[in-house]
Amino acid sequence: MRIVRGKFAGRDLTSPGDSRVRPTAEQVRDGLMNMLHKDLDKARVLDLFAGTGAIGLEALSRGALYVDFVENGPPSLHALKANIATLRVREKVKVFKKDALPFVAYLEPERYDIAFVDPPYGSKMLDRVIDTWMQRKFSRILVCEHAVTHELPRPYDKRIFGDSAISIYRQAVVEVVPEPPPIVEPV
Repeated sequence: MRIVRGKFAGRDLTSPGDSRVRPTAEQVRDGLMNMLHKDLDKARVLDLFAGTGAIGLEALSRGALYVDFVENGPPSLHALKANIATLRVREKVKVFKKDALPFVAYLEPERYDIAFVDPPYGSKMLDRVIDTWMQRKFSRILVCEHAVTHELPRPYDKRIFGDSAISIYRQAVVEVVPEPPPIVEPV
């Protein structure tokens, strides 16, 4: 496993020796980052269920400002911290050893520009994070990696990569149109 593009392209990443951890494949990460290329520059990023940190680190490699990682599995945390040290990005990241669901429950609206969510496939935790995002919009963009068979509310954009799918939700942009100046009648 390695960083695909950007500043750290080609750098190898550590994977935990845990069969329950499913790092995002390079092809999926590359496709996902290409979907977001206009949004990554100086983005404030949240990587939930971070695992090895491959998604958040790929975002940093492609121009994100910083990444907050949320992970609570000991093997994944060990790999995540090793990957952060290898890329020497400690000043651009924070690691929260927490459960992702309570973590997002207390986030204020628009805390992040992009939030990545990649819980175990088949888990209802993804549905719960999406429900929280729909209510609180803790990021402008919510990016969900999930099994193709996992039905989600209709996303803004969706791409399929083998047995994985990427669904992207975006906050609706409300354009404010100023009122025209009042018409002044000549005297």
